[in-house]
Amino acid sequence: MVVAGDEPFPAVYKCDASRRGDHTVVSGLDGTLLRSRSAFPYYALVAFDTGGVLRLALLLLLAPLAAALYYVVSEAAGVQVLVFAATAGARVADIESAARAVLPRFYAADVHPEAWRVFAACGRRWVVTATPRVMAEPFLRDHLGADAIVGTELATWRGRATGLVDVRRGVLVGERKVEALREMIGEGKVPNVGLGDRRSDYAFMRLCKEAYLVPGTAVDVVGADKLPKPVVFHDGRLVQRPTPLAALIAVAWFPVGFLLSVVRVAAGSLVPMPWQYHVYRALGVRITVRGAPPPRPVLTSGRTGALYACSHRTLVDPVFLSVALRRPVSVVTYSLSRLSEILSPIRTVRLTRDRATDAAAIKRLLAGGDVAVCPEGTTCREPFLLRFSALFAELTDDIVPVATECRTSMFHGNTARGWKAMDPFFFFMNPSPQYTVTFLDKLPAEHTCGGGGKSSHEVANHVQRLIASALSYECTGFTRKDKYRALAGNDGVVAAPNKGT
Repeated sequence: MVVAGDEPFPAVYKCDASRRGDHTVVSGLDGTLLRSRSAFPYYALVAFDTGGVLRLALLLLLAPLAAALYYVVSEAAGVQVLVFAATAGARVADIESAARAVLPRFYAADVHPEAWRVFAACGRRWVVTATPRVMAEPFLRDHLGADAIVGTELATWRGRATGLVDVRRGVLVGERKVEALREMIGEGKVPNVGLGDRRSDYAFMRLCKEAYLVPGTAVDVVGADKLPKPVVFHDGRLVQRPTPLAALIAVAWFPVGFLLSVVRVAAGSLVPMPWQYHVYRALGVRITVRGAPPPRPVLTSGRTGALYACSHRTLVDPVFLSVALRRPVSVVTYSLSRLSEILSPIRTVRLTRDRATDAAAIKRLLAGGDVAVCPEGTTCREPFLLRFSALFAELTDDIVPVATECRTSMFHGNTARGWKAMDPFFFFMNPSPQYTVTFLDKLPAEHTCGGGGKSSHEVANHVQRLIASALSYECTGFTRKDKYRALAGNDGVVAAPNKGT
């Protein structure tokens, strides 16, 4: 920490950011581009994502040692302890996956406005950081537009991190940053602007024509709309930024929360649907029902059940729809684990991604009662709705849009990269999860394919807009493939189970 009045460089807010399109800026990360000087939360996210609660507990146990070494011995020694606790034995591919899918959301919520003002104004953007490069690079390149990132390199063996750092460069602090920067710019060249926040940054800042310090005073975060690329998709189970206190609470709650989730899941599977609303409330699950739930359908010759087109937040959306209706509703899904099928209190039917086959299956279900579909095809955590598949609009004119929304305080109840069978358990592990089910008016005949002559895509887009308006969300054209390519590096297609095994 720099003592006030002892700074050899001016504060960053004194930097004129105009006419810097052809300038090169070199910036630190923690405490500079990011408001927080502590990198612990980001190591905690990697630890939990790659090793679960046990690795996070190990990181917490070693955090006091890391802090003591940081202040008493050296900054590099403290960083090495954090690197060991968060990565030792983890697959490098898993660390890279966490950096791509989990960290950007938390990094984006921590960008320093003054540092970003200067960084964004320059045409060439470089970052030098003690944080392992594998952790910081995806966010810096994809969301802040950094051109080059130099960070601490992890030592690896057979595709796994050893928990040590590459001995050739070590932890990138002090003179190590100077050496790395000189390798980047070459002999005789000098960056235009340097940004740092601590004494160990002074060495590389002195190489720059201008240098500015980012003070540690509290500032508001940069709005998501001010970043070159907002974070739409993200993964990982932790909801809150895992500061040491938040991480400690999560670790302490985990065994209690798991037992509670087992009780809640068992109650959902065993208790008759008309009673589930009251049972969930008694077990701490808050359920809010808005709008007028439609009555039970009267199935006569030529009449079918209603089709509920729902927004998709977690795997249990159709369950809470059924709870709100006080009766079970069948649901169609593209992929569902065998465990989730066994535990589900409502009928689940797998779709095949063959349009004709899936249409026939949904029609058969409608002939027997109400059916719930999630036209997005996958969940989204942010206030966005993905593009709606138009298939449901072709099958019936009895369409009821349903806006579902969930709130959790500790764990996310969905994942693109983890074990999906655990989704309901993680949702119910929250101390007091909340679900809101809003029934919108049934589509009038003039807005359907059969009664109004609308195309299926027009109907699907109209339903998407209705639900987005009810939730104050934004409609997007993103699809399931976009999400899974961004988070998991695949198209999100799960192979059908082999019935012969």
